[in-house]
Amino acid sequence: MVREDCLYTESHEWVKVDGEIVTIGITDYAQQELGDIVFVELPAVGDDVTAGEPFGSVEAVKAVEDINSPVSGEVVEANEILEDAPETINKSALEEGWIIKVKLSDTAELDKLLTADAYKKLIG
Repeated sequence: MVREDCLYTESHEWVKVDGEIVTIGITDYAQQELGDIVFVELPAVGDDVTAGEPFGSVEAVKAVEDINSPVSGEVVEANEILEDAPETINKSALEEGWIIKVKLSDTAELDKLLTADAYKKLIG
């Protein structure tokens, strides 16, 4: 499932924009490729993230993958549900399985992200 109201990265993160705050997670495609997620490493509130750089990781039964930040800014919230229930990403990658919320430092970075249609073409 690809939500039309989100932007995407080639490394399979999604971004939902709400003013200067964006919510970030991994795509439904990514969670399917990873399989059962057993652990999520979250950044702390107040940490800075940089576009294109890892801010945490997702550990599945068969792999550990970095989660790259699609944008730069300050982490204003981390989804603490994932600490006790990382499988929430498998159940609802685009809703309850969000990972962090970030206060944008450069809105121009959003222009570099993929639209829903472009992401659909990427994943074929």
